[in-house]
Amino acid sequence: MSDTDGAPAKKRRRSSAPEASDRPAPEASDRPARSAPTYAESGVDLDHDEGFVDEIRDITRSTLRPEVLSSVGGFAGLFKAPERYENPIFVAGNDGVGTKLKLASELGRYDTVGIDCVAMVVNDLVVQGAEPLVFLDYIAMARLDRDRARQALRGIAEGCRRAGCALLGGETATMPGVYAEGDVELVGMGVGVVERDKVIDGSGISQGDAILGLASSGCHSNGYSLVRHILEPGLRDGSIDLRAENAELNTTLGAALLSPTRIYVKTVLNLMRDFTVKGLAHITGGGFPGNVPRVLPKGVQARVDPAAWPRPPIFDWLQRQGRIDDDEMLRVFNCGVGMVMIVPADQADDVLDRIIAVGERAYRIGEIVVRSPDDAPLLLGPIGK
Repeated sequence: MSDTDGAPAKKRRRSSAPEASDRPAPEASDRPARSAPTYAESGVDLDHDEGFVDEIRDITRSTLRPEVLSSVGGFAGLFKAPERYENPIFVAGNDGVGTKLKLASELGRYDTVGIDCVAMVVNDLVVQGAEPLVFLDYIAMARLDRDRARQALRGIAEGCRRAGCALLGGETATMPGVYAEGDVELVGMGVGVVERDKVIDGSGISQGDAILGLASSGCHSNGYSLVRHILEPGLRDGSIDLRAENAELNTTLGAALLSPTRIYVKTVLNLMRDFTVKGLAHITGGGFPGNVPRVLPKGVQARVDPAAWPRPPIFDWLQRQGRIDDDEMLRVFNCGVGMVMIVPADQADDVLDRIIAVGERAYRIGEIVVRSPDDAPLLLGPIGK
């Protein structure tokens, strides 16, 4: 990426220049007061940004895997496929945190959205059966705020640890005029690997299969434009306080809304070793109608009963506060189920037992039935009606 007007000014993990301590010190008469004073006047202070890469190395070190061949500081990250894969297929995806970042800015907390940044990518990888290997992040702001960037990176590193992937590299962009003061952009890209004959594509889903729902931790990272729309009148007139304890939520409203996206990678990979996982759907933007049909083959319908699982109280609060109908709730939010899994009916109970044994919560929420030509691919309502 070239350093043109409006482009990232600080390439925090793509510089091959020696560390400051390794460079010979210039003569006093040759040492400039600032390295690029005119650039600094335009809003990009290279001196201010210098040295942050050292903090990044410390943050990412705990996420490294044996397959990583290069460390932070090069122009690009290098890694190899794990040797245990005989016929590896690489799976790649990217995503961002979205307008949840506005709420993080309001509360001055960026660690949980760092986890979101990873979760939204690795959960999409694992629905194909892929083990996430590496992750790269992109952090942008008008001016490098080290505290905010440090919080976000620590959250990203924690998300990588939860997913078992390496934080291979990334980019920190200083972009005055593109982002407002105080704004932070978080985007991530990940690569995973799966054996060719283990790819999960939904093609084997058939009548009678059971639909399981893995519990979410809250809103995850979707629907926050609506969340902020619901909050705005109360924040404006003082009737809503994000920092006050909320008895219904058993925490503050802000903490409930910033709860990070649950990462399902290790649970799904565990289940794939011993059970037949026919299909997976990550419940993100578009909710149930927008995601479950994506994994269904022709000729079948998913019947899901929204009453089959308990909803986290944050959804009841949002629905009541915003006067949102049930259909829109299920289209915008995950409503308590962040991952849908389709397995053979005779394995469903054992799969549920395993999920509970590894510390997750899950519910049997529906079934696969034959689909008539005029039927929608997804029916939300009581099963058997």
